[in-house]
Amino acid sequence: MAYSQIRLKILPSVRCLFDKLVQVQVEGLAPHKQVELRSKLVDDRGLMFKASALYKADESGQVDVCRAPSLGGSYTGVEPMGLFWAMAPETPHSKPLKKNVLSPTRVEIEALSADTGELLVSETNERGYMTEGMKRIPVKEGGIRGVLFVPPGKGPFPGIVDLYTFGGRLTEPRASLLANKGFVVLALAYMGYEDLPKNPKKLDLEYFEEAVTYLRGQPEVKGPGIGIISISHSGGLALSMSSFLSGISATVCINGCNANTVIPLHYKDLIIPPLTPVLKNITFTDSGLLYIRDGLPDPSLEKNRASVFPIECASCHFLFAVSEDDHNWNSVFFANQAAATLKSHGKECFQVVTYPKAGHFLEVPNMPHCPSGFHAAVGSEVAFGGEPKAHSEAQYDLWERVQKFFKSHLDNKSTC
Repeated sequence: MAYSQIRLKILPSVRCLFDKLVQVQVEGLAPHKQVELRSKLVDDRGLMFKASALYKADESGQVDVCRAPSLGGSYTGVEPMGLFWAMAPETPHSKPLKKNVLSPTRVEIEALSADTGELLVSETNERGYMTEGMKRIPVKEGGIRGVLFVPPGKGPFPGIVDLYTFGGRLTEPRASLLANKGFVVLALAYMGYEDLPKNPKKLDLEYFEEAVTYLRGQPEVKGPGIGIISISHSGGLALSMSSFLSGISATVCINGCNANTVIPLHYKDLIIPPLTPVLKNITFTDSGLLYIRDGLPDPSLEKNRASVFPIECASCHFLFAVSEDDHNWNSVFFANQAAATLKSHGKECFQVVTYPKAGHFLEVPNMPHCPSGFHAAVGSEVAFGGEPKAHSEAQYDLWERVQKFFKSHLDNKSTC
């Protein structure tokens, strides 16, 4: 076989935004030849993530990943983006880290002979985060720390505060990709970033209030209210902001808790204590990972009521997105409890979306699934749950829902 005639194509272009779909094709193979396709990326820490799949060329010597089934490897069946979402870390319990969204994530795709393992052809897909003309502005304003993303074009645009996980410092991929959709997004750090405390003894809601005021005051941001997107521990912060602060119209809470967790939250004279973990409910998986899903008590019990956020006081719309296979905590239970609280106070401005077989970290589309990893609050590796394919499908669905939710509730003056 003349290798020079073999081509690996990434369509519509080798350069795209991270959340976009691409079509991988190999042409010029011998008819019905079996090839192994491999993908790999190296994250900003130098950790490698890989996937592979076995394909058989058609009679014209082509493999089109959008039409041909994988016969084995990291996934099977027709999976157009399988080489991306099925990537797993070489170093166990790792999650891809992207510190700097000014540069793309590079995913190398290789085609190898299934018979000999010989490399036939390779190509690199550059998956970027910022559309041309977008502004990335580091924010060190008063006490707040973060990065502001302003889309190109004539504003003003709806504004969103993006909060990430406990110990996540500052994470920019979701914020930048959301800004591409026509939002001004403030990726807000709240611990362990620049001069913010790494291990704070408490969090002050005034910090988040300052961030809301800052974002609403930007000339590119249209009012009257802003949105919040949150995940995991920051879901509780988003609920507290929605409960106590003005100017919030729409809140997305992804696998969060309806009560305070980990460290006390202060606001003016009020102190909201964290739930006390039930240590006897924390066990180990067969592989030796901590299983903490049932580690928190029922927030609705009388002794835990002081930790519950008074979301019945909120005037915003809520989107609760929860994974049934979340092993970090029982996010379905917490979301249903939050929904019941809103309903009992005559508020119907919420939706609960449930994803079977998805795990804790619902990220942007095409982000590799993270079934386990280091938990900053626990100080150890824990199970996060989820099955890769179902988790990937959940990420696609949620990404579209989040955009529709914000467009619907930030583009008009609707309140609950």
